[in-house]
Amino acid sequence: MNTNMDELLQAAADRGVLPAGAALPPQESRPWPVVLLIALGAWLAAVPLLGVAGLLLGGLIANSAGAYFVGVLLLAAAVVLLRARELPTFVEQLAMPALVVGGGCLAMAFFRDLPDAPAAGLLCAVALGLCALLDRPWLRVLLGAAAAAAFMGVIVPFEHVGRGGELDSFWLALHGTLAAWAAALWLQQRVLASGERARQAALVESVAAGWLLPVLAGLAVQSGITMFVAGNLGGFRGIADGSGWSAMGAAMQAISFSLAAAAVVLAGRRWATLRRPAAALAGIVLAVLAFFLPALGAVLLALVLTATSQRWRLAGAAALAAAWIVGAFYYQLAWPLALKAIVLAAAGAALAAAAWWAGRGPRATGAAPAPQLRRGPVLVLVTAVLVLAAANLSIWQKERLIAQGDKVYVALAPVDPRSLMQGDFMRLAFNVPGAAAGELPPLAGGRRPHAVASRDARGVAQLSRIARPGEALAAGEFRIELTPKDGRWILVTDAWFFREGEAARFERARFGEFRVLPDGRALLVGLADDQLRPLQP
Repeated sequence: MNTNMDELLQAAADRGVLPAGAALPPQESRPWPVVLLIALGAWLAAVPLLGVAGLLLGGLIANSAGAYFVGVLLLAAAVVLLRARELPTFVEQLAMPALVVGGGCLAMAFFRDLPDAPAAGLLCAVALGLCALLDRPWLRVLLGAAAAAAFMGVIVPFEHVGRGGELDSFWLALHGTLAAWAAALWLQQRVLASGERARQAALVESVAAGWLLPVLAGLAVQSGITMFVAGNLGGFRGIADGSGWSAMGAAMQAISFSLAAAAVVLAGRRWATLRRPAAALAGIVLAVLAFFLPALGAVLLALVLTATSQRWRLAGAAALAAAWIVGAFYYQLAWPLALKAIVLAAAGAALAAAAWWAGRGPRATGAAPAPQLRRGPVLVLVTAVLVLAAANLSIWQKERLIAQGDKVYVALAPVDPRSLMQGDFMRLAFNVPGAAAGELPPLAGGRRPHAVASRDARGVAQLSRIARPGEALAAGEFRIELTPKDGRWILVTDAWFFREGEAARFERARFGEFRVLPDGRALLVGLADDQLRPLQP
């Protein structure tokens, strides 16, 4: 294997693709578990030392020039250690805390002494400069991600966040950062393709990989929570959750549609198999979805650029982000539920028609079908069975909860009862004990807390406290599981949807009607007036 690779490198050097004397980088001879344990020990040893240094040098860092001096000193020491050869792993890993703390000192100094945009620009330049000095690809990826985050602060300064329009500004920053990534790829292919510049091309490759990842993550996060995840992690506001029409919103939709259309055209130009009517129909469907989802167009363009250049890991990340964004369309309440259903149903029907059309394409005479094509119907069938099984399992669980759960009423807390710009639903609120005092556990704790309640003769529950782990309940008490939503814990849900034209009926709601199982799982099944009479449709 090494002989073949050496011959390949020599042939590439003879043709000028690689510089003369090019060789494979040295392979890591140490097992990765050993390296991981040594790195962990180095971090554990470095953190206390850095804490002591911070206490001793706190006054120096707080001064105008002290933070610059400490930051540059630590970064220089880290670069020297990371560039050294045959360095013990423990000493090598000590450079990582120095790199982080040194960069943090410079960031603190930049944002303290300069406006946000120049400070973010300098921080981006420092990260890119470190990428040029350090030849480890994985470290360049991490520094590239940090440089991308700082570059977003150049486009939209952090000082503008909190003044309204944050989602629009974040969208602009993400798309500007993606444009810089695409420009870097163009530079790599057109200017750095010769063998003499292979090192610079490798540098751009690693940095661009790290640069793209936070952009994809930001576009996915900005779209909101996606299907099947909201039930476990709770939701958060997405880009399409604003109300009403705006010129900026229309421009974002137009740009997203244009980027998706460009992605479809580019894919067709680079892959001949996509120059068919069925593929064109699928591309049109994706472009239409990108119009409804302003973050999707950029992700589709990144997916095509990475897939057609065989950057498969980045293409996988872009595909995951695209799937997340499409799934988030379900929770974007700026669109009426009926319109969302029509859009998704039409998209699914069009994609099914494209698949059927592609399957009826002409085949070469006498050519046997490829084995992988025979798996297509099986995979479709298995996927359909899994989807139906998951949906029916969820339905069965809800029906079991309704049938076996105890009926409990909980009083509604005062809240804005209706938002006409977000479809036909009521905004609900229930008083959760300990929420205002910050007594609830963090959302990332892994286990959902339970509220302890007791009910009166009418069945109205009074939530008294949050259950402690292993706590035994008194007679007449029961648990109700809390749900994460928008960074807080709520009682099951914070909204009740109804058909158009029934708002007046539900304005009389004063109680929520729940079904509660002994283990605390609960479901809101209806609303009731002040006399506990159900508000039936």
